Amino acid sequence: MVKNNVTRMLESQGIPFQSFEIPAEKLSALEAADFLGVDPVLVYKTIVATRSATTKPVLALVSAPREVDLKALARALGEKRVYLASQKQAEQLTGLQTGGISPLALLKHNFQVVVDDTAYALEEIYISGGQRGLNIRLPTDELIKLTNAKIAAISR
Repeated sequence: MVKNNVTRMLESQGIPFQSFEIPAEKLSALEAADFLGVDPVLVYKTIVATRSATTKPVLALVSAPREVDLKALARALGEKRVYLASQKQAEQLTGLQTGGISPLALLKHNFQVVVDDTAYALEEIYISGGQRGLNIRLPTDELIKLTNAKIAAISR
């Protein structure tokens, strides 16, 4: 089993999770779901967006088959507009490789996290484990508590 700061943090807090090794190249959330043999609806991708007023990025979590609705995300944040970060920007802002960006790896960096409201219907979801090649399944409510996430309808 792969150990990293995310898995150690989950263990230290007694949060039930299961980690899964997947190919270390950048996989889309749909490809990760296929590799894991799970319904893509259960696999959430982390999208990095920037605000218009400040440069503080936002992490938006949406289900693999869906895409983030930037207008809905802006409304949820009380912003006029938000912008999708490019792959290069996302890596610079988070310090993580795309395909491995996880809100759990960024807890100490005070990123605002918004989870699509579709997650509410799910007991557990899969998210990146903070590095390419690692996916984690954990209870949705634990993820929301840990990240102090806002829940909003932000996908289409």
